[in-house]
Amino acid sequence: MIPVAQDGSKTYGQAMSDQELPACGLYRTTREVAGVPEGRLVYFHNHGDPGPGIYLPSGWKGNRATWEERGHTLPDPNDGSGLETVTAEGFYRVTEAFHCCEKHCRLFESEFLVQLGYNGSAEPILFTPEIADGVFGIPERGTRIDHDRIAKLSPLKVAMRKDSAPQEGPSNGILH
Repeated sequence: MIPVAQDGSKTYGQAMSDQELPACGLYRTTREVAGVPEGRLVYFHNHGDPGPGIYLPSGWKGNRATWEERGHTLPDPNDGSGLETVTAEGFYRVTEAFHCCEKHCRLFESEFLVQLGYNGSAEPILFTPEIADGVFGIPERGTRIDHDRIAKLSPLKVAMRKDSAPQEGPSNGILH
């Protein structure tokens, strides 16, 4: 059984040979993993050659992380500990109004359309798309929010052209 934190995220303990590694996707390191310090946003890839590993962001495009081509292979390919899931980047609907933090710097109203992204420290950032002169625009700057605010978001499905779909996983073209 995978332990679940109070905020609903999963933390992966010491994996044993009969346990599965976490799924490929976005995580936050909860301790040093494969030379990557605690508290970093990473993409975990649970298969491949030479084995499971994590990738650090190499940059951001459209408020989504892009990943380094060469990752950091896990020292023990059966140990997925030290990784905590983070909610997927993408577009969301605000289901209940909330402020970004306890200081109430920014209010996100109910039914707002937002884009969720992260910084390199896996801190969630919300970007608020706007329409100007009939053009739908997504800002490059957003508002950092407390992690528990993510529970007030509901994912949206957004149609994307195949030639402009956001990259999933490391930039070296690993497909699942």
